[in-house]
This record gives sequence, structure tokens and C-alpha cells, in this order.
Amino acid sequence: MGAIGTARKVKLFCGIIYSDESVKEKAFAELENKFGKIDFISKTINFEEFTSYYNAEMGSGLKRLWISFEPLICASDLAAIKIFTNHAEDLLAFEKKRRINVDPGYITAANVILASTKDFSHRIYIGQGIYAEVTTIYKKDGYVKLPWSYPDYMSPVSVDFLLNIRKVFMRRVKELCASAT
Repeated sequence: MGAIGTARKVKLFCGIIYSDESVKEKAFAELENKFGKIDFISKTINFEEFTSYYNAEMGSGLKRLWISFEPLICASDLAAIKIFTNHAEDLLAFEKKRRINVDPGYITAANVILASTKDFSHRIYIGQGIYAEVTTIYKKDGYVKLPWSYPDYMSPVSVDFLLNIRKVFMRRVKELCASAT
């Protein structure tokens, strides 16, 4: 029988969809205040190349980028983090319509996990009304598309971001292990 352990440390990131730069900057300030220093920001891509899903609520001209945070978190904190990011979206909304979408997730050596409020066949309930999914997995030296992987998460910009923060995460884990011995 395996021994029960504590939640592992993981690297927090957020996928951001927005059109208004000032709203994005306000969201960054809120997120940094809560989760610590932003240590990596991806290039920005045109989100509408992938879907128009959010246009009815958020308007047109939507952009997508990803950010990560310097401090590592416990994987078990993901539900509370998703609740916070939903609250931040509500604070920045205008006339009950979101002006920014902030989707938190985390990266491990093996995979990328995203939080969601929506249940689906490949999602697991993690508490407080929140579900988690393995969005992509790492094999050899890249990320593998799964049947439910979002197309924007498989874009060159996203994959480059994920590979970069995975390197940072792996280096940090080695440092933590070295300092623990």
C-alpha cells in the first residue's frame, strides 16, 4: 500500500483573454497581489483565430496570452485559486459582462492542469464547485495534443510558454530538493 503524502508543489499560471489593455493591467495587478510576482508573460496572439465562443459576452478583437507566477503553489489550492480568479473577473466586469477571462492552471513535470467551473467527461471534481482537467501531457521534449486539448493551448506561442515555464519549474524543484538534503 502506498503512503499518503502531502500535496505537491506546482507552478501556477493563468491563461488570459481580453481586448482592453487597461483591464488586462488591472487584472495583472490583482493577480500579482494575490499570487506573487509574475515571472513570465507569453507573446500575445489573436484569440479569434481559434474560436468566437466569448465574442457575444466580451466583444470582438479578443487577444490571448499566458502568465506564470514566481512562487510555487500546492496543487490542492487550485479550486480556491479558480474561485479567486472568477471573483477578479466579476470585479472587472462592466454591466455584468466580463471584460477579461482568467483561467488558472498549473504545470508539473508531466502535465498541464486547468481549472473549470464546467463538468465534462474528462474533468474531475476537486471541490467548491470546481473541476480540473489534464489539458496536455509532456512527452520526451514536447506537449501532446489530447482529444479535448484547446487549440490555442497547442499553438506555437502556448507550447513555447509551457516549455519555458516547465524548465523554470524543473529547475526550481531541483533547487528545493537540494536545499532539503
